[in-house]
Amino acid sequence: MRVEVFSDTVCPWCYVGKQRFEHALAARPELAVDLKWLPYELNPDLPAQGADRAQYLAAKFGDANRFADAQRRLRDIGAQLDIEFRFEAITRMPNTRRSHALIAWAAAAQSDVKGRVLRAYFSEGRDIGDPQVLVSIAADAGLDATAARAAIDDPALHRGIAALEAQAQSWGITGVPAFVFERRYLVSGGQEPQVFLQVMDRIVAEGASGA
Repeated sequence: MRVEVFSDTVCPWCYVGKQRFEHALAARPELAVDLKWLPYELNPDLPAQGADRAQYLAAKFGDANRFADAQRRLRDIGAQLDIEFRFEAITRMPNTRRSHALIAWAAAAQSDVKGRVLRAYFSEGRDIGDPQVLVSIAADAGLDATAARAAIDDPALHRGIAALEAQAQSWGITGVPAFVFERRYLVSGGQEPQVFLQVMDRIVAEGASGA
């Protein structure tokens, strides 16, 4: 079963969605799933070095604290999913292009690297736009640090990211996370595992019936 997930590495609901989807996969161990984590930059116009987070939020939304209630809710949800949201530790709003390049390059280790990048940002307050941080994440995942450093600024990978984001737009995807099953069914948002299970079970049933 092919599942393509468009998400960003600074999107808390993308982190929630990843964990919930993986819970759904764990409930269907017999399924062979070809899973791809694909890019969707929410702030593509940020400079490569990123920006001060408080200043960015204040400039964009008028109040850096306007998301306090949503953050409290996310902390409660995260606690049930082995996610420690520490929004107070985040000081930078990074450009996420390099993190997406690292995830694309990681190939078979995509899910692991994606999870490590999300944890680095949301739980550890690390600047995931910083090449040194990304190389460290790759090394911790058992990947070659020198190759990872080259990958994050690889023009071909960056062109691939832009192409995939254009593809998402052509499919009508305007928000993330977006889970695309067999290029037939779309699940938007960090839904509960049961929602993903219903879609996967439907696809299996359709295959069994020849639909």
